[in-house]
Amino acid sequence: MLAGALALAATLFGTAQAADFKLTSTSIKAGGTVPDEQVYKGFGCTGGNVSPELSWSGAPTATKSFALTVYDPDAPTGSGFWHWVVVDIPSTTTALPKGAGKPGATGLPAGALMTRTDWGAPGYGGPCPPKGDKPHRYQFTLFAVDLPKLDVTADSSAAVVGFNLHYHTLAKASFTATYGR
Repeated sequence: MLAGALALAATLFGTAQAADFKLTSTSIKAGGTVPDEQVYKGFGCTGGNVSPELSWSGAPTATKSFALTVYDPDAPTGSGFWHWVVVDIPSTTTALPKGAGKPGATGLPAGALMTRTDWGAPGYGGPCPPKGDKPHRYQFTLFAVDLPKLDVTADSSAAVVGFNLHYHTLAKASFTATYGR
Protein backbone atom coordinates (compact mmCIF):
# COMPACT_ATOMS: atom_id res chain seq x y z
CA MET A 1 0.00 0.00 0.00
CA LEU A 2 2.78 2.42 0.93
CA ALA A 3 4.71 1.52 -2.24
CA GLY A 4 1.63 2.26 -4.36
CA ALA A 5 1.12 5.61 -2.64
CA LEU A 6 4.78 6.53 -3.18
CA ALA A 7 4.56 5.55 -6.86
CA LEU A 8 1.42 7.69 -7.28
CA ALA A 9 3.08 10.64 -5.54
CA ALA A 10 6.16 10.31 -7.75
CA THR A 11 3.96 10.19 -10.87
CA LEU A 12 1.97 13.25 -9.80
CA PHE A 13 5.14 15.13 -8.88
CA GLY A 14 6.69 14.24 -12.25
CA THR A 15 3.54 15.42 -14.06
CA ALA A 16 3.53 18.68 -12.10
CA GLN A 17 7.20 19.18 -12.91
CA ALA A 18 6.59 18.44 -16.60
CA ALA A 19 3.94 21.19 -16.62
CA ASP A 20 6.65 23.65 -15.44
CA PHE A 21 9.06 22.60 -18.22
CA LYS A 22 9.30 25.52 -20.68
CA LEU A 23 11.29 26.25 -23.83
CA THR A 24 11.69 29.86 -24.98
CA SER A 25 13.70 31.90 -27.46
CA THR A 26 14.74 35.52 -27.78
CA SER A 27 15.35 34.89 -31.50
CA ILE A 28 11.94 33.46 -32.45
CA LYS A 29 8.63 34.44 -30.88
CA ALA A 30 6.37 31.46 -30.08
CA GLY A 31 3.39 31.65 -32.44
CA GLY A 32 5.22 34.23 -34.56
CA THR A 33 7.09 34.17 -37.85
CA VAL A 34 10.61 32.78 -38.11
CA PRO A 35 12.93 35.76 -38.79
CA ASP A 36 15.12 35.84 -41.92
CA GLU A 37 18.23 35.29 -39.79
CA GLN A 38 17.00 31.75 -38.98
CA VAL A 39 15.77 30.94 -42.53
CA TYR A 40 17.80 28.53 -44.68
CA LYS A 41 20.28 29.86 -47.25
CA GLY A 42 19.88 27.76 -50.39
CA PHE A 43 17.09 26.05 -52.37
CA GLY A 44 15.91 29.53 -53.35
CA CYS A 45 15.85 30.85 -49.78
CA THR A 46 18.12 33.74 -48.83
CA GLY A 47 18.16 33.66 -45.03
CA GLY A 48 21.10 33.68 -42.66
CA ASN A 49 20.68 30.01 -41.61
CA VAL A 50 21.67 30.85 -38.02
CA SER A 51 20.21 28.63 -35.33
CA PRO A 52 18.18 30.58 -32.77
CA GLU A 53 19.02 31.25 -29.14
CA LEU A 54 17.03 28.83 -26.99
CA SER A 55 16.63 28.59 -23.22
CA TRP A 56 14.65 26.39 -20.88
CA SER A 57 13.63 25.89 -17.29
CA GLY A 58 11.59 23.58 -15.09
CA ALA A 59 13.02 20.24 -16.25
CA PRO A 60 12.20 17.17 -14.15
CA THR A 61 14.80 16.45 -11.46
CA ALA A 62 15.45 12.97 -12.92
CA THR A 63 16.70 14.51 -16.20
CA LYS A 64 20.09 13.10 -17.23
CA SER A 65 20.35 14.92 -20.59
CA PHE A 66 18.32 16.89 -23.12
CA ALA A 67 17.58 16.45 -26.81
CA LEU A 68 16.37 19.14 -29.19
CA THR A 69 14.51 18.81 -32.48
CA VAL A 70 13.19 21.29 -35.03
CA TYR A 71 10.53 19.73 -37.24
CA ASP A 72 8.28 20.91 -40.08
CA PRO A 73 5.12 18.72 -40.14
CA ASP A 74 3.83 20.59 -43.22
CA ALA A 75 6.68 19.71 -45.59
CA PRO A 76 5.33 18.02 -48.74
CA THR A 77 7.24 14.79 -48.15
CA GLY A 78 4.69 12.49 -46.55
CA SER A 79 6.85 12.42 -43.41
CA GLY A 80 7.58 16.07 -42.60
CA PHE A 81 11.10 17.50 -42.52
CA TRP A 82 13.70 17.49 -39.72
CA HIS A 83 15.68 20.76 -39.60
CA TRP A 84 17.84 20.24 -36.49
CA VAL A 85 18.48 17.34 -34.14
CA VAL A 86 20.76 17.59 -31.09
CA VAL A 87 21.14 14.89 -28.43
CA ASP A 88 23.21 14.30 -25.29
CA ILE A 89 22.95 17.92 -24.13
CA PRO A 90 24.17 17.76 -20.51
CA SER A 91 21.46 18.05 -17.85
CA THR A 92 23.21 21.11 -16.36
CA THR A 93 22.62 23.07 -19.58
CA THR A 94 19.76 25.59 -19.63
CA ALA A 95 20.40 27.42 -22.91
CA LEU A 96 21.98 27.27 -26.35
CA PRO A 97 23.38 30.47 -27.85
CA LYS A 98 22.45 31.80 -31.26
CA GLY A 99 24.57 30.03 -33.89
CA ALA A 100 25.13 26.84 -31.85
CA GLY A 101 23.78 24.75 -34.74
CA LYS A 102 26.65 25.52 -37.09
CA PRO A 103 28.79 22.41 -37.56
CA GLY A 104 32.17 22.97 -35.94
CA ALA A 105 30.96 25.96 -33.92
CA THR A 106 31.63 26.12 -30.20
CA GLY A 107 28.10 26.98 -29.06
CA LEU A 108 27.07 23.47 -28.07
CA PRO A 109 28.10 22.22 -24.64
CA ALA A 110 30.77 19.51 -24.39
CA GLY A 111 29.27 16.09 -25.09
CA ALA A 112 26.31 17.34 -27.14
CA LEU A 113 25.91 15.66 -30.52
CA MET A 114 24.14 16.94 -33.64
CA THR A 115 22.74 14.15 -35.80
CA ARG A 116 21.72 14.02 -39.45
CA THR A 117 18.80 16.15 -40.57
CA ASP A 118 16.71 15.92 -43.71
CA TRP A 119 19.14 18.39 -45.30
CA GLY A 120 21.50 15.37 -45.31
CA ALA A 121 24.02 16.27 -42.61
CA PRO A 122 24.21 17.21 -38.92
CA GLY A 123 23.65 20.86 -38.07
CA TYR A 124 20.92 23.48 -38.16
CA GLY A 125 19.15 23.99 -41.48
CA GLY A 126 16.49 26.68 -41.27
CA PRO A 127 13.04 26.86 -42.81
CA CYS A 128 12.69 26.95 -46.60
CA PRO A 129 9.21 25.82 -47.63
CA PRO A 130 8.28 25.67 -51.33
CA LYS A 131 7.54 29.08 -52.83
CA GLY A 132 3.81 29.75 -52.93
CA ASP A 133 2.99 27.01 -50.39
CA LYS A 134 1.01 27.97 -47.30
CA PRO A 135 3.20 29.01 -44.36
CA HIS A 136 4.71 25.95 -42.67
CA ARG A 137 4.82 25.29 -38.92
CA TYR A 138 8.23 24.78 -37.30
CA GLN A 139 8.08 22.88 -34.02
CA PHE A 140 10.98 23.47 -31.63
CA THR A 141 10.90 20.68 -29.04
CA LEU A 142 13.18 20.03 -26.09
CA PHE A 143 13.10 16.58 -24.52
CA ALA A 144 14.14 15.84 -20.93
CA VAL A 145 15.83 12.43 -21.22
CA ASP A 146 16.38 9.73 -18.58
CA LEU A 147 19.80 8.72 -19.99
CA PRO A 148 23.01 10.77 -20.17
CA LYS A 149 23.62 9.56 -23.75
CA LEU A 150 21.31 8.09 -26.39
CA ASP A 151 22.47 5.13 -28.48
CA VAL A 152 22.88 7.17 -31.69
CA THR A 153 25.70 8.59 -33.84
CA ALA A 154 26.11 11.77 -35.89
CA ASP A 155 24.89 9.79 -38.92
CA SER A 156 21.70 8.56 -37.20
CA SER A 157 18.49 9.71 -38.85
CA ALA A 158 15.91 11.77 -37.01
CA ALA A 159 13.63 8.71 -37.07
CA VAL A 160 16.22 6.65 -35.16
CA VAL A 161 16.69 9.48 -32.67
CA GLY A 162 12.90 9.71 -32.32
CA PHE A 163 12.68 5.98 -31.67
CA ASN A 164 15.19 6.31 -28.83
CA LEU A 165 13.45 9.39 -27.45
CA HIS A 166 10.12 7.56 -27.45
CA TYR A 167 11.44 5.22 -24.75
CA HIS A 168 13.52 7.70 -22.74
CA THR A 169 11.58 10.98 -22.56
CA LEU A 170 10.58 12.26 -19.12
CA ALA A 171 8.95 15.47 -20.37
CA LYS A 172 8.77 17.73 -23.43
CA ALA A 173 8.69 21.50 -23.82
CA SER A 174 7.98 23.14 -27.17
CA PHE A 175 6.87 26.13 -29.13
CA THR A 176 5.84 26.60 -32.77
CA ALA A 177 6.57 29.39 -35.23
CA THR A 178 5.66 29.69 -38.91
CA TYR A 179 7.37 30.68 -42.13
CA GLY A 180 6.19 30.96 -45.72
CA ARG A 181 7.41 32.51 -48.94
